[in-house]
Amino acid sequence: MRDPISIHPDIASNPRTFLRQLFDAAVTRALPLENTPAFLPAVPPGRTLVLGAGKAAGAMAHAVEALWPQDAPLSGMVVTRYGHTPQRPEGVLPRLKVVEASHPVPDAAGLAAAEEILTLTKGLTKDDLVLCLISGGGSALLTLPAEGLSLAEKQRINQGLLKSGANIGEMNCVRKHLSRIKGGRLAAACAPAKVVTLAISDVPGDDPSVIASGPTVPDDTTCQDALAILQRYNIEISAAVKQALESGAWESPKPGDAMFANTSVHLIATPQQSLMAAAALAESKGLRAYVLSDEIEGESREVGKVHAALARASAHGKSPFIKPCVILSGGETTVTVRTCRRILHGIGTGTASANWRMGIGRRHRWHRRGGRQRWRHGDPRHLASGATGRRQFG
Repeated sequence: MRDPISIHPDIASNPRTFLRQLFDAAVTRALPLENTPAFLPAVPPGRTLVLGAGKAAGAMAHAVEALWPQDAPLSGMVVTRYGHTPQRPEGVLPRLKVVEASHPVPDAAGLAAAEEILTLTKGLTKDDLVLCLISGGGSALLTLPAEGLSLAEKQRINQGLLKSGANIGEMNCVRKHLSRIKGGRLAAACAPAKVVTLAISDVPGDDPSVIASGPTVPDDTTCQDALAILQRYNIEISAAVKQALESGAWESPKPGDAMFANTSVHLIATPQQSLMAAAALAESKGLRAYVLSDEIEGESREVGKVHAALARASAHGKSPFIKPCVILSGGETTVTVRTCRRILHGIGTGTASANWRMGIGRRHRWHRRGGRQRWRHGDPRHLASGATGRRQFG
């Protein structure tokens, strides 16, 4: 018999607040101002140019403004999602330009931002430093269609991928090969300057070449891979796009290319770190914390059902997860959007989020299997699923 543990009274009296505290702890662990100092490079002999894209790009830019020596030159711009530019920390002077664009489907503002970012790389020398701030969402926000590809067709292909159920690696493989700035091409444009990338991971496995489609990272996928993905999910493309992919005309720079000799990438925050922060908070409140994985993938509704099954088994004492406990996971789940006659809360229209579907799957599975009874130490029906963009925390 295991020794009982003492649960903090706040959990029983207000479980919703407690679950929100867990989510907030996970997000706080990834905040740029706390994670950036250890990874900032030395001030270069020449100038420092800051470029970036992602839903956290505004916060990352403000962190660099606060931390970079005030007497050292600093300029550049980043692009973030509409409504995602935070207030600058008090006392921090604006030295970097922050613009906003559309996510997850790119728009003209993202195109203009990508063009300006590429223009800023002109004239760089070996004495200069380019600090690239990359986070989730950068694939859509940093949009610069390949030569001969229109923004309208790229938008249509992107929408098709979002509805197809393709995983993030597959989607970003396609995006890299339809771009003039992703898949290592931004790093190529910065040569011969030193390029240091600070990235916040939002992808399973934390592969830098997948985060925001790796604008400063060599790409080991090919045009043929991208074409195969488009065909697998029946994404309609024009004859010109098909010909370019078949011929390899839009091939990306590969590992071993000399253009990456003066580049480096640092992951300043990862999903696993966030999950462990949430677990530490739960344990401080008297709960056992079990972290399944930070690489959960699959259809959101099915992943939700698995979570509910694990909670139900724990409630019945038929699980290695000893109650009272929290079961935590992170990942990049997907939703395959299908046309249907009955539309409920966005199902069939493409507006139902992966996070919403995951929660519905857990609720459905719990009640279907008779999960209405309560634990001695609390109510097992309290399930939370939060998301930062496409990334889910359960």
